[in-house]
Amino acid sequence: MHNLVKHDFQPGVSATGNESISSNELHILRDLLRLLPTGVTVQDEHGEFLVVNEAAAAQLQLAASQPSAIDDRHEASLDMLRDGRPVVIEETLTCGASKHVFLTSHRSVQIAGRTLLISSSTDISAQKAFEDQLFRSAYYDELTGLPTRRVIEHRVNSLIRSDGSHDQFALAFLDVDNFKHINDYYGHAIGDALLIELSKRLGHALRDTDILSRISGDEFLLLLNPVSGEREVAEFIRIMQERLKAPFFIDQSEIFASTSIGVSLYPVHGRSYEALRQNADIAMYRVKNNGKGSTAFFDTSMEREALARMKIEQSLRLAILEKRFCCAFQAKVDIRTQEVMGIEALVRLRDDEGVIQAPGTFINLAVELGLIDELTLLVLAEIVKSIDLINDTFGPTTTISINVAAKQAGNLEFMRAFARAIEETGFPKRFMIEVTEDAFVTRSHFQDQILPILRKIGVGISIDDFGIGYSSLSALADITADEIKIDRSFITDIHKRPRSQGILRAIESLSEALGMTVIAEGIESYEELTYLQAATRIRYAQGYYFAKPIFLEDLKPATPLASESRASLAARPTPENRAAYSRANGFRR
Repeated sequence: MHNLVKHDFQPGVSATGNESISSNELHILRDLLRLLPTGVTVQDEHGEFLVVNEAAAAQLQLAASQPSAIDDRHEASLDMLRDGRPVVIEETLTCGASKHVFLTSHRSVQIAGRTLLISSSTDISAQKAFEDQLFRSAYYDELTGLPTRRVIEHRVNSLIRSDGSHDQFALAFLDVDNFKHINDYYGHAIGDALLIELSKRLGHALRDTDILSRISGDEFLLLLNPVSGEREVAEFIRIMQERLKAPFFIDQSEIFASTSIGVSLYPVHGRSYEALRQNADIAMYRVKNNGKGSTAFFDTSMEREALARMKIEQSLRLAILEKRFCCAFQAKVDIRTQEVMGIEALVRLRDDEGVIQAPGTFINLAVELGLIDELTLLVLAEIVKSIDLINDTFGPTTTISINVAAKQAGNLEFMRAFARAIEETGFPKRFMIEVTEDAFVTRSHFQDQILPILRKIGVGISIDDFGIGYSSLSALADITADEIKIDRSFITDIHKRPRSQGILRAIESLSEALGMTVIAEGIESYEELTYLQAATRIRYAQGYYFAKPIFLEDLKPATPLASESRASLAARPTPENRAAYSRANGFRR
């Protein structure tokens, strides 16, 4: 091995030539050279060091800890002396866990008849670390360490360009089911930890030619390359889905997670990355709509469904822009006195032909597209504009309920703005906000921060569709609401369903103890009504049996609805073969 240790890499200068330089000037030059932050060395024809400043000495001491680096450096120096051309190289030296990168410029020169190699080295370790960080942030997901969308897109495009062998590959779109609820309930820290563990299970048993990529919050893309056909892909994904069935244990919480997966195959389902990704996405949404947690391969019928969905989306955006939504009102009735005690404002959409569309066709899409906030404010504006007509028809003291989606209820910024808009109406105490139980039991801002704002201005709170969400009866104890609306799934044919009757009694008793008014939703038959009247203490109900939703333009201020409701109920005969009920004896004829 070439011995460089004789210099011990101590900084020094051997004077050559030009004896006319004064001692003082030479001393200044030596100090300047010694203190330069850039490492400077001068080597002779044999590679021996003539000049080594302090920065270069430190670098060479680092190289001395790696014998192979010293040998390589000496050989490279001799080659550069012989070649005579300037060279710039990047050198990496490691010392334990630390890594140092130097950018070194070498130049062969002729001085006083001698061939010398002048080298200068700059430590660029911090710059390289920053470049590595930029590279990883551009091409690798910070949370999971998986490749980003850009990487898998580049790989797919490369496979398509080099399609000489006509190999098939599969692109799968994976979406974590109910991830928002997991995030809301357990918190974002546990949600992030779940994504990390989930990515490990998804990436298990992948080949070197396969790629798993995280492309957004809870969405992944999986490239399987090559594949023999649909059967092979289906079997691989089935095994992967089986791995996900085991619970995840995170921060003392046991969490179950599943994925909905859509798959497209090259070339039958597309000949470009965008087409394959879009078709896999379409197939994934078919799974979501059919119950989640399974896999679907793309077919052309899905494309037609996607186009229909896109048409609805476009018409929804246009309808909001053109304010083609209208309000209908359904009464909440006292089933003992037939008085109207409140109304619920229901939003309806008029399509291009003027046909009224029920909310089931657009509400979920409005939430998904982020349009629901504007829609809710439009409903409030319609109520304010028509308050005189509403008062004349339903009475000036009836409460007015407005539905707020669970996603909105947890949005502090929107709910503050919504509360201000309600307060500015001048009659905030008339309003009742209906939210689903999810808004209370998830870890959102609603219970702690938003509810006090609404209470302060006198707005009432109603739990809508109780019994079908994520809570239990015990969750009611922690909820501070004024009203609880029992979902119609418990009320339909209640007189024939003993199990539902038991659940109804439990909800009724607990709500009564907590001071909440109970409203039965979806009353559609005389039998359902008479059961509630005879076998429960429930006083209020809502449903088509009393009145269908009435549009603003159909309101008749000359005959208040409260009077119509009493007259209508009183005029209905009770056939002899109707069932009768008793709280003591239950159902009897």
